[in-house]
Amino acid sequence: MGSKLTDLETRLDKLFGKGAPQLPKNGKDMLVQWTPIVSAVIGVLSLWAAWNLWHWAHVAERVLGGICNAYTVSGCGSYVTSRFSLWLWAGVVLLGVEGVLYLMAYPGLQARKKAGWNYLFYGALLNLAYAVISLFAGYNATSNFVGALVGSAIGLYFLFQIRSAYTGDKASVSKGEK
Repeated sequence: MGSKLTDLETRLDKLFGKGAPQLPKNGKDMLVQWTPIVSAVIGVLSLWAAWNLWHWAHVAERVLGGICNAYTVSGCGSYVTSRFSLWLWAGVVLLGVEGVLYLMAYPGLQARKKAGWNYLFYGALLNLAYAVISLFAGYNATSNFVGALVGSAIGLYFLFQIRSAYTGDKASVSKGEK
């Protein structure tokens, strides 16, 4: 599996890193400087989103299930439980794992280590998986999917633009002042 991820990283680097228009050096330096903080904020927000999704799914299931039972609406209970399917719970898990990965990236990004960048890369891949799951999880699935794809492409572009700062490549971004 490791070699497949390495191959994917190499292909994406050709597409979003070397093959894409380059950001100016000062733009890359600024991104490298702010990436650890952004990663921590996104990690916390992802965990919060996962918790909120989990919480509201339980609240909605209780409320709608109670309404169905109170009014004995035929077939209502099965409709309510079908809306809280495997896809919803898979989305909660993926958001939670994504949040943990972004938080794990923080120390490595601060130290300019490739491991920190790798955690961001894995988080970006999980975000793509979440986009696919969102196709099956609920309403506005197509627009959510397209929005997630566009967001992921933008994120991967910036991620691969600063990759050299964490790999030690010749084109590496300067360390700057800390």
